[in-house]
Amino acid sequence: MDTPVATRKSILSPLGNSTFRSIWFASIASNLGGLIQGVGAAWMMASISTSENMVALVQASTTLPIMLFSLASGAIADSFDRRRVMLSAQIFMFVVSALLTTFAYLDLIGPWGLLAFTFMIGCGVALNNPSWQASVGDMVGRDDLPAAVSLNSMGFNITRSVGPAIGGVIVATAGAAAAFAANSLSYFALMYALWRWKPDSGRSTLPRERLGSAIAAGLRYVSMSPNLGKVLFRGFMFGLTASAIMALLPIVARDLVDGGPLTYGLMLGAFGAGAIGGAVSSARLRELLSSEDIVRVSFAGFALAAAVIGASSSTLVSSLALMIAGACWVLALSLFNTVVQLSTPRWVVGRALSLYQTATFGGMAAGSWMWGMFAESYGPANALHASSLLMLVGLAIGFRLPMPAMASLDLNPLNRFNEPPLALDIRPRSGPIVIQIDYEIDDSDLNVFLSLMIERRRIRIRDGARNWTLMRDLENPHLWIETYHTPTWVDYVRHNQRRTQQDAENADQLLALHRGASRPRVHRMIERQAISPSDDVFHQHIEPH
Repeated sequence: MDTPVATRKSILSPLGNSTFRSIWFASIASNLGGLIQGVGAAWMMASISTSENMVALVQASTTLPIMLFSLASGAIADSFDRRRVMLSAQIFMFVVSALLTTFAYLDLIGPWGLLAFTFMIGCGVALNNPSWQASVGDMVGRDDLPAAVSLNSMGFNITRSVGPAIGGVIVATAGAAAAFAANSLSYFALMYALWRWKPDSGRSTLPRERLGSAIAAGLRYVSMSPNLGKVLFRGFMFGLTASAIMALLPIVARDLVDGGPLTYGLMLGAFGAGAIGGAVSSARLRELLSSEDIVRVSFAGFALAAAVIGASSSTLVSSLALMIAGACWVLALSLFNTVVQLSTPRWVVGRALSLYQTATFGGMAAGSWMWGMFAESYGPANALHASSLLMLVGLAIGFRLPMPAMASLDLNPLNRFNEPPLALDIRPRSGPIVIQIDYEIDDSDLNVFLSLMIERRRIRIRDGARNWTLMRDLENPHLWIETYHTPTWVDYVRHNQRRTQQDAENADQLLALHRGASRPRVHRMIERQAISPSDDVFHQHIEPH
């Protein structure tokens, strides 16, 4: 049975882990630089272009790579050393930021060049994020995971509360190039912390999956996990609607409240301050409210904030509304992230998180473009009011597709599978492999058996099986035969090693229904074609196994 996640732990408890603590503090420094760079890029675009759409595209150019490349990055995170992946991403972003600084200082950058640089920085973020978020579960235990996710959000928003204001001061006094230079320097602390980290990661005895196969496995796992599908869709809707505020905030600061870069930085700081409050209160709210209640509150709070900001000409009123939006932002996104991590085993968590990011940041990228176009045609105030109405639609979707409950599943490997001795000498890449399992089931147990087999099919396909079928013997109606294929023998072994403790209940119930004298018979076979080579038009293109 599912057990509730412990929510009474202090949000600061993960800081007791020295590895998490050092990387967390280094991430704060890196995030601070990133936010300073974001202010510089947004205000530089507002200065060199009169198009509201181009200003909104600054945020889109950062979030679009996350939508495009996160799935491949998630496969990389699950297949390679996550520390090395993160270190490579940080070095890449440092080089891009240093080049952006140089071009800006020499006044050699235009609107499209600025978007290209921010897009490349977004590519580095896309490579880094799945490995970083999946590594949190490697650093802390499952009991500390919700607090660690909230602490990451709080750390980012601590920097958000001061970083934009610092960025505004830097841009106002020294120009955008100085903001880009500050970002370049901010990568060093995190690169050093990652260099020192020596994770104790277990080595798989199986060969690494090819990138395409790993991506397909991640897509298959999420598609066969209905609860994850709900989280991804709600995350997309949240990103699509909530992105209006952040995408249009430079225009709000410039036109609706008649401010400058410092005003823009202060307003971003108000958003960050609200996010800190949301992170601090998240544990308590999880005790009082269900996951769906928290998401609905977040949509409603953002709708209110967008409506107020669209109608306000006061920096103070807009900043108060931004504090509400910041709290709702961190409550929703940290909840989505935590549910994905607690619902996913370690072998595929990077890919599941990357799909969540693809959905959420894809919504943000699409929303940034959509609200920018809307603002250019109808004005920023009307765009914010329209986004507020659409946020209420996102809230209403929860009545049809509610969030899954925050539950702690035992997703540790089941470890019941032992690779059987084979009389036929085959190689790991030999295949296709066909598996047949025989069950003897009484007629009185058929309804229960078939119900369990529906779940069995989902588990099999989720973990990599293909061509799953269930058959009944016409001469012996008590005999039921489950069959499925895997492309190779190593895929069959990998399929069985993916089984989790949570899946044991289904297997044990099926075993209890079996009426045979011994355990269900398992036949492991390799498929062969009985076609003459001269008749097989494909024979010359197929290498022997």
